Amino acid sequence: MTDPHRVRESVWAYPRPPAVDDASGRTVEVWFGGRQVASTRSALRVLETSHPPVYYLPAADVALELLTPAEAVSACEWKGLASYWDLTVGERRAAHAAWSYPDPIPGYDVLRGCFAFYPGRVDRCTVDGEAVRPQDGGFYGGWITDEIAGPFKGAPGTTGW
Repeated sequence: MTDPHRVRESVWAYPRPPAVDDASGRTVEVWFGGRQVASTRSALRVLETSHPPVYYLPAADVALELLTPAEAVSACEWKGLASYWDLTVGERRAAHAAWSYPDPIPGYDVLRGCFAFYPGRVDRCTVDGEAVRPQDGGFYGGWITDEIAGPFKGAPGTTGW
């Protein structure tokens, strides 16, 4: 439950190019196939105009043995080339459930060695115990919590935002 005295963040106040925010101290967790696959209090948030935050978790706090490289890459004009990862727990597999920037563009070096997860491709993501809602659309991986105010890019008709 969100603190009623806490000011909500508008994604329209986030910058472009995106900023990296230290989310240390917040408990960020990812669950899939009945297993906790990541848990950290050392997350980073990437904040970009019109997008919910994306949480990046240090590799040391991710069950790396559950991730396998996927045959996909994408390019971000700000952060560089992203590599994608499939997540497998037992018989369950989530294709392209996570991504990382192995060699980020200068200015985003802090993302090296971190993984971001799509909330809509895993069973559950939480921030300080609050269940995250996934950003609409299949491309963006924003984490929507009660502290974030939209509207958010990703839904039909928002491509040109």
